[in-house]
Amino acid sequence: MNETALVRLKLHWFRSHELAEFELISEPVVLFGANGAGKTNILEAISLLAPGRGLRRATYQEVGQRNSDQPWAINAELKLPDGDFSVGTGLDGQSNRRLVRIDGSNSTAGALGRLLRQVWLTPAQDRIFSGPRGTRLRFFDRLVFSLFPDHGKAVSSYEKAMRGRQKLLDEGSSDPAWLSGLEQQMAGFGANMIINRDQVILRLRSQVKARNDSAFPQAELELQSDADLAVTSKTEITEVAAWLLDGFAATRNIDAKAGRTLSGPHRADLAVSWPAKQMPASDCSTGEQKALLVGLTLAHARAVTADSNSSPPLILLDEACAHLDVDRRAALIDELCQLKGQAWLTGTDRNLFTKFANKAQFFEVSETGITRA
Repeated sequence: MNETALVRLKLHWFRSHELAEFELISEPVVLFGANGAGKTNILEAISLLAPGRGLRRATYQEVGQRNSDQPWAINAELKLPDGDFSVGTGLDGQSNRRLVRIDGSNSTAGALGRLLRQVWLTPAQDRIFSGPRGTRLRFFDRLVFSLFPDHGKAVSSYEKAMRGRQKLLDEGSSDPAWLSGLEQQMAGFGANMIINRDQVILRLRSQVKARNDSAFPQAELELQSDADLAVTSKTEITEVAAWLLDGFAATRNIDAKAGRTLSGPHRADLAVSWPAKQMPASDCSTGEQKALLVGLTLAHARAVTADSNSSPPLILLDEACAHLDVDRRAALIDELCQLKGQAWLTGTDRNLFTKFANKAQFFEVSETGITRA
């Protein structure tokens, strides 16, 4: 039985679901049904039991049910290695702000993220390796966040300070003290970002190499940027911050002319390749990219599980079997059954998941409701 699981889930006024309820055990959960029936909406609701805007990156106002003025809400009962917890989140109908509760008390999204880790894979990520650098970096930062819950705050604080610095540069500000203060903030938060990312690369590499018998390709991972070249696994964060600070101070004129900050951790890129084929992931076929992505997602789940500071993660896989052949679908299900976190999967056809046999809970999702199958 899984050590981390949702054993009860209830949605109110969330997207297509006016009311949806699940009573569960800790085994994997399969949601099947026609496209547009609301399967992904359920995974999105679960993903909002974490900081941020969930797997679709929608605003909190967008996820409410259309043509309804009722505020959406999500409530769940969690089974974790440390005990059972009641959690919930939703929109305050008056302030339009998100609310979070843990065991009946008001809390924060950050506390919820530290309590429950999540790993997810969606069809929108299928071309992540050949898409824009910024999208790929946001994808990787989500992986980092699962292992370092304060990473999101470091990223947002760095970007806020960077915007402030650029505004001063655009205005031609001659106040060096003000610029230096913002650059110190950028250097401090940026160093934190770089160290976190570096640690996650090392952990993912370790997990990939540990499963050399996996049916999924062994991806090689590397962060590419001028900032990351300054980092090794033994570099002190203060050294990284000092290096960044010197760089920001030295490039003020260049950044002022360019209208943007040209170097720093925000310019990093995640380079992924398939060593066995000596090929970058971006040149692989659609099916090969999907296999690389699934393998990376499983490695990420194992890395979170191995982290002594967290519980095994929930694993949300939306249409993950779409481009996998029969053997790789079976391998995926085998690996999910070995993980200690509950997996939630969606698909249009129940037959995609026959390998689970009696080791999963099946629900058919249709326009008329949700039925245990």
